[in-house]
Formats: sequence, structure tokens, C-alpha cells
Amino acid sequence: MPELTLGAWAVLALGAVVVGLSKAALPGAGTLAVVLFAAVLPAKESTGTILMLLIVGDAFALISYRRHADWRTIARMAPAVVVGLAAGAVFLAFASDGLVRVTIGVLLLGVVAVTLWRRRAGAVRDGGGPLVAHAYGGVAGFTTMVANAAGPVMSMYFLAARFPVQAFLGTSAWFFAAVNLAKLPFSIGLGLLTPSGALTALVLVPAVIAAAFVGRMFARRVDQRLFDRIVIILTVVGSLFLLLPR
Repeated sequence: MPELTLGAWAVLALGAVVVGLSKAALPGAGTLAVVLFAAVLPAKESTGTILMLLIVGDAFALISYRRHADWRTIARMAPAVVVGLAAGAVFLAFASDGLVRVTIGVLLLGVVAVTLWRRRAGAVRDGGGPLVAHAYGGVAGFTTMVANAAGPVMSMYFLAARFPVQAFLGTSAWFFAAVNLAKLPFSIGLGLLTPSGALTALVLVPAVIAAAFVGRMFARRVDQRLFDRIVIILTVVGSLFLLLPR
């Protein structure tokens, strides 16, 4: 277990709460949790630690929304996601922490800009066809491997496709459950997941679960327009945080 101050544990607990909320109700918020963990733990260890909490959140999301997934969308994106994961693993092995943060921040802001433009131009219900799905899938695979930051990418894709709240959350649940489990061998091989990080994650699991329960109640009542706006705002804020110097 790492030696952390009470303030540091409070920051990690807040990050765990954000993870729970992001899985159950507020896609896009997960980037804020990434920033909070990276502010307290060493960069690589923070990535592995938060991955464990994301998997816990995925399990809760599957229990809540497993029947609402759009499987055609998941199948369409899967090949590009695998390519993105491999590219992200290679990039992570050689890039500095600073380059990683800037790269992800710029990519996410670009995804937001493209998505908003597509919505204004009247994007079709299926998200724009195979080429667009592959583009988003590749970026999602890369960003999730490098910084656990694919939530905003997928949120923007589902937003462009105009998914209802339940379909949005159900498709996200299955997508990230598969992707995060697939990342475990990479994380272990690259030294991102350590015994110390696993113990830290175990302590924070109750905060993830409690926040997920609260988030599920919110998701059942939220208006679609408000949901869309929250997703966009959280994605932009999280992207800008990654660009701030440390």
C-alpha cells in the first residue's frame, strides 16, 4: 500500500466516485477521474490502478444496462479498436508522460469538434457508416490503452448517432467491459498494474459502487437534452485538464 496523506486519499476517493458516476450515468466524466488519479499517484501506477476501478464500474453497468446494447455498433467498431489498442501499447512504451497527456487532450478536443459539426450537419442514426465507426473505434482503442480516456471518444460517437440514454449506457457498458478486460495483459506486461496499485484500488471499490447506485437513479430520470449537454461539457473539461501543465 502506498504511503499517502489524508488529502491524497480524499482526491483518490473523489476520483473513484467519478468513475462510478461515469459508468452509471455520466459518460465522459471518466477523464476527470484519470486526471485526479494522475495528480496523486505516479503516472504509470495511476493508469493501472484506475483500470481496476473501471472494471468494477463496468460490472455494475452491465448489471444495470446489459439489455440495452446496440450490438451492431459494437461489432462494427471492434476491429479498429483492436488496432488502436496495439498502437497505444507501442506508443506508451516509448512516449513520455507529458507527450501522452498532450496527445490525448488534443485528440479528444478534435473528436468533440468533429462530433458537434456532424450533429449540426444532421448525422444519420447509425453514426455515419463503417468508415466513421472505424475512425472513432481506432481513436478509442488508442486513448483507452494510453490513458484510460476512451470514454469521451465513445460518448461523442454515441452522441453523434443520437442514441437514447439507455441504449447509450448499455452499449457503453458492454463495449468497455470487453475493452478494459482486454487491456489487463498489456497493463501487466508494461508494469502499469502493480500489487500496490491493486491494493489501493481495493480500498476505493466501495466509493465506486456507491456512486454507481446514485448515478443509476439519475440516469432513469434525466432528460435527453440535458444528458447530451452534460456529456459534451464533461468531455471538453476533461480534455482541457489533460492539456494543463503539471
